[in-house]
This record gives sequence, structure tokens and C-alpha cells, in this order.
Amino acid sequence: MSNYSKQTNWGQFIPLVTVFFFWGFVAASNDILIPVFQKAFKLSQTESMLVQICFYVAYTVGSLIYMAVSKGLKQDLINKIGYKNGLILGLLISAAGTLLFYPAANMASFPLMISGLFIVGLGFSLQQIVANPLAIEVGPTETGSQRLTMAGGINNLGTTIGPLLVSFAIFGSASAANTEASIESVKIPYLMLGAAFVLVAIMLKFSSLPAITPTNTKDTDDAVPGDHKTSAFQYPQLVMGMIAIFVYVGVEVSTASNLPAYMEKSLGFETKDVAPYISLYWASLMIGRWTGAVEAFDLNAGFKKILRFLAPYLAFGVFLLVNAIAKHDLSPFYVYGAVIIVMIICDIMSKGNPARMLLIFSVAGIAALLIGMFTSGMVSVYAFTSVGLFCSTLWPCIFALAINGLGKHTNQGSGLLIMMIMGGGIVSLIQGYIADLTTIHMSYVVGVICFAYLAFYAIRVTGILKSQGIDLDKISKGSGH
Repeated sequence: MSNYSKQTNWGQFIPLVTVFFFWGFVAASNDILIPVFQKAFKLSQTESMLVQICFYVAYTVGSLIYMAVSKGLKQDLINKIGYKNGLILGLLISAAGTLLFYPAANMASFPLMISGLFIVGLGFSLQQIVANPLAIEVGPTETGSQRLTMAGGINNLGTTIGPLLVSFAIFGSASAANTEASIESVKIPYLMLGAAFVLVAIMLKFSSLPAITPTNTKDTDDAVPGDHKTSAFQYPQLVMGMIAIFVYVGVEVSTASNLPAYMEKSLGFETKDVAPYISLYWASLMIGRWTGAVEAFDLNAGFKKILRFLAPYLAFGVFLLVNAIAKHDLSPFYVYGAVIIVMIICDIMSKGNPARMLLIFSVAGIAALLIGMFTSGMVSVYAFTSVGLFCSTLWPCIFALAINGLGKHTNQGSGLLIMMIMGGGIVSLIQGYIADLTTIHMSYVVGVICFAYLAFYAIRVTGILKSQGIDLDKISKGSGH
């Protein structure tokens, strides 16, 4: 792709990242809907995971529809309609999905509710396909990955705020006596969300975002010398990376999805009191990604080192601030500042090498889950929550490793990786099923298995890329999904 600007165009980047915010807002808000739907529709833990199945499988279905339409047009759909129109279309599709919440609430229909989420996810899949490369196009290539990491941090601002706002809309303030939610209370926040989608679509229409899509005219960019493969599937780093994205999104989503049920059934929490902890989980991803976004700014090396320590605590401060505004008791969360130090140490140990970072953070994720499984009370809650810290940088590491060396097959590889976001729904369903068979506490073994594969991939892909003559220390990490 050619860059049309030598400097980051912040006037284009800022409206663009609003869609990253929405992805996070809705994804994390689903974790509040799960216990609400579970009680209202008398669902098992497995059945309640259909919320995540419908939302995340929509990414795969949307990608397949995109590929089919492009094939029918004999031209890439986004290349035909342009970046701006692609984003607007995706937002309007998602807005249409939120409209289903009104009749679904009136009819108390669970199938209609999750159908609405599915359509929202379809719109998000198109937005994902457009927004990730566009974030690179609004500035120089060498800082493109840092802009994507920054966009991932905005995504996690949405995941931090989403559960709190949706919980407030359904239950009222933290001091309110209301502990139960009717399905009727769900429709208003999602209709408001749909209105926000439309407003942002209008804003983008009149923004300075490029109407046309720059195309990659170099067939062999970054390709391995002498390599003439005819498909992205012929690259083992991509095929194994597709599985890695599947299990990564799976462990990230399923850890949070099953946390409300664990806290309610095992620790006696009310549903309305779980929201701050879900917010902390998703804020943990923001904490890690804000640290990685430091490189996107033109600052001297010494100041960047200082920011690497300050950025995670600034992000943690955002979490504390929004919870203070929501009138939640902050005293249970101060101890989490010590847990953040572990993430900073892991980041320093990785030395910026994506394979090393993937290995270290995956091992740390396994340790966090095992501590959570073999302890109880708030220690287990903080352990499960800290999984967010160790998931924070995994998407960019996997993405960078998986598409490296693909050359002209890079776009195809990127699309295939986005399809694997469906792991968020499928792994959540598997963990819910294991929870019904055993206990929610022990069901987190599913996450341990996911992290174990990621550690294996980190080791295996190192050998694969080195055999292709690729220097792992020069691979730039990508973004959070």
C-alpha cells in the first residue's frame, strides 16, 4: 500500500478510531448481557454463550460474504466502493442490527436478541476489513503498527466504559437497590447505540478520510526471495497463525464471558456488582496496549522509556476515574496496581521481539489462570482478571508473525486471520459446556490449553521464519482487534 501522507494525519485518524471504540464497547457489553439473558430466559451456561457465538461467528460470515461479493464483482469490494463508503456501510449494517432489540424486547425473544447481535457483528466485520489498513494509510508506514496499537488502546477504552454504561442503563447507579433486570430494560441502550452508529456514519461522510482506496501494486513486497507460492495457505506461519488467532480471541473473550457466572455462583456477587470487574478485565487490555502505543509518538528515547512505565498506570487511572464517576467503591482495585508491575516486567523481558513477547505473555497467562483455578475469593478474581494484561499484546504479535513473508498474498492472509475472530464465540461455548459438566472455576482449563498452543506457536514460528531468512527483531507488531 502506498502512503498518501508523510506525517500522521490526525484529522483523519481521530474520526477513524471511533469505530475501534464501538468494537470494544459492544464486545465487552455482551458480558453484561450474558447473565441478564441467562436469568430472564432461564438458560444454562452453555446456552448463554450463544450470545458470544452469534456475535463472533458474524465476523467469519461477514468475511465470507465479503469474499463472495468481491469474487462476483471480479474486483475487491473495498477497492470498488472506497474506504470511506466501506466504513459507512459497515456502521449502517450494525445500526440495523440494534433496531432488532426493540421488537425482541417487546416479544421477550432470545433468538431475536441474538439475531440483532449477529447483524451488529456483520457490520463490524466490514469495518474491521476497512479500518485496520486505513489506520496504516493515514500516515507513514514505519509508524503504521504503532497507530494500530493506539487504535487498539481506544478499542479497550470502549471495553472499559461499555460494561459500566450498559450496567447503569439496565440496573441504575451502583447504590440503587435494583438487582434484577427485565428484558425491556435492554432495548433503550441498544437503540441509543444504533443512533450513535448512524451519527458516526454521517460524521465520516463529511470527514477528510480518503474516498478511494490506495492499492498495493507490488506483488512481491516482503516476500521470501525466490518464493513463488500461489496461495496464502502455502505459508505455515499463516496456517498455524490462523489457529493462534482463533484460540487467542477465544481465551480473551471466554475468560471475561464466564467471569460473571463465577462471581455470582461461587462468590455470591449480585449481577449489577460484577460490571466493575468486567470493566477491569477489559481495562487490563487497554493498560497493555497504551504501553505499546508510546512508539507512535515522535519523542526522544529517554522520555519513551519513562512513558513505558507511566502509560499503564495512566490507563489504570482511566479505569479508576470512570468507576469513580459510576460511584463504585474503588478500594478493592488499588491492589491491582501491583499486578500491573508483572506485565511491565514481561514487556521489558520481551525486548520488542514479537515471538519472544508471545511466548512470555502466554506463559504468564497460563500462570494467571492456574492461580485463579487453584485459589478462591478475590485472589482468584484478580488472577482471572489479570489474563487481560497478558492478552493485551498477543493479537499484534500473532498478526505480525503470521503475515510476515507473504508478499502479494498478504491481503488474503489478513482476511483469513480476521475470519478466525469467531474463536471468541466458539471457545466461550466450549468453556460454558465444560462449566456445566464440572464447575465454572475448573472450566478455565480451556484457557490454559489456548495459551499452551500460543506458547507452542511462538516457538514453532520462530524456526519457520528464521528458515525463510526473516529477522524476528525487525518485525513490527500490529494492532489489537
